[in-house]
Amino acid sequence: MNAKGEICIGMAGAGRATELHMNALKRFSGLPICKKHIIARRWEQINAAKERYEFQNASRDFQDLLNDDEIDVIDICTPPYVHEQMIIDAMNAGKHVICEKPLCGYFGVEGDKQNIGRKISKVEMYEELLKSLDRIKSAIQKSGKKFMYAENFIYAPAIQKAAEIIRKKKSKILFAKGEESLKGSSSRVAGEWNKTGGGTFIRTGIHPLSAIIWLKKVEAETHGKEIFVKNVLADMSQITPNLSEYEHRHIAAFPNDVEDFGMACLTFSDETKAIILATDTLLGGSKNYVELYCNDAAINCTLTMSDLMKTYFLDEDRLDEVYLSEMLPSRLGWNNVAVEDEIIRGYADEMKNFIESIYYDQKPHSDFQLAYDTMKIIYSAYKSAEIGHSVDIEN
Repeated sequence: MNAKGEICIGMAGAGRATELHMNALKRFSGLPICKKHIIARRWEQINAAKERYEFQNASRDFQDLLNDDEIDVIDICTPPYVHEQMIIDAMNAGKHVICEKPLCGYFGVEGDKQNIGRKISKVEMYEELLKSLDRIKSAIQKSGKKFMYAENFIYAPAIQKAAEIIRKKKSKILFAKGEESLKGSSSRVAGEWNKTGGGTFIRTGIHPLSAIIWLKKVEAETHGKEIFVKNVLADMSQITPNLSEYEHRHIAAFPNDVEDFGMACLTFSDETKAIILATDTLLGGSKNYVELYCNDAAINCTLTMSDLMKTYFLDEDRLDEVYLSEMLPSRLGWNNVAVEDEIIRGYADEMKNFIESIYYDQKPHSDFQLAYDTMKIIYSAYKSAEIGHSVDIEN
């Protein structure tokens, strides 16, 4: 902390994830915060973010965050292919770390041919991922600092209410279903495995996957036992490359060596099931939900598209700066509006929990174990899709 007793934040990145984290922090005034330093790759991006989020300093060098003794926590909102080294360097420098999803992945090694999503076996990728996870785990354990996994679904009010119900009723989740689908990605590198570590399943399916893993953990703790994913059966495919240019005109998915459709069936150690679905072929905005089929309850958690507010427009005049919903191709006609997006999707409570975890020395709800389990399951799913049968996961 600085001389004023503020928790000082160093931010790595200046894109969409940074926007979500900073907007969430604006809603949290319970503890003193200092936005000390932001770094990114391009000066035009850095300068705009520094002014918008009111950081004291800005530069292009991640080392500047490591060398600043006042910085308590580094918030990593960079592309995933640089996450591992940034986490390790930050931990070695004695900083707490917040890291956006995905935690890590396989992005290629020296000697790999181009289009690694087609050329490198997912079996090999899985083994390399485990090594990456172990390197990160070792750095966290040695540092004694907190690692906070920025999985906003965990903190969404609907997911938190579902957890409360499960704890109070001692419900057992017999089957769960989760999805995040949209019309593609605004990222220029979303179709390249060496930048993203996978396609739509790791980019969007990761959210409902983590939420369901966490809710099963809540159930396990309620009953005083351990529940884990023991088996994964998956299908990963490309759909949009089969479209003509005209047929493709409304969809922003351009997968090169990644999937634009992903589905995985999970079997837990208590023989219950879950299905995770992610596609880049959904028009009309981003669709996010988790459904729980319990022994004594049915719980549907809708994050988007919610029906808190609907709009109908005949034209888009003077709506350029009005945000309605993520990945919404048009504002015409009827649309479900994402009201208080940072709250409904969990970002506000996520950042609140992380700051409080540092200040009060508490364990965050979303931690390294959740990140570890999520990544292991995702790459088990990629492996399953490649070899054509289910994959057992060692606990």
